[in-house]
Amino acid sequence: MIIMRPRASGSTPVAPPNQNRAEPVEIWKARKFIHEHFDEEISLMTVARFANISPNYLSEKFKRVTGLNFVDYVARARFEKACDLLRDRQLRISEIAFAVGFQSLSQFNRVFKRLSGKSPTEYRAAEASHRDSPKPVNKPKNILRKNA
Repeated sequence: MIIMRPRASGSTPVAPPNQNRAEPVEIWKARKFIHEHFDEEISLMTVARFANISPNYLSEKFKRVTGLNFVDYVARARFEKACDLLRDRQLRISEIAFAVGFQSLSQFNRVFKRLSGKSPTEYRAAEASHRDSPKPVNKPKNILRKNA
């Protein structure tokens, strides 16, 4: 099972690991499809067809296995990719929103704020200041003493 690592912003992974049993193949296929096509319009029907199960069954099983409903999982996968892209200051936020599959900038801003607690602009600024801040230097203690 592929688990995306948590972000420094405190967000949780896309799906928590299921430690009791192996991930069902249908859910693995669905998650694989979502991660390969996150930048496209994704519907439950399309993913169910790919996983070769009914949309209703996929929806129920997806929530049970991943802990997220289908729509939230797709939004979180897009959010995770957007976080990576926001580190590139050459990309406009609107470009990132559409590149990761959101249909509108307002939808992107709303989802991003819900998942990170910050707007994309605030997130980018925080990441830049975190990255640009000087790292503390651990100076070794002088263990040699000068004899006077």
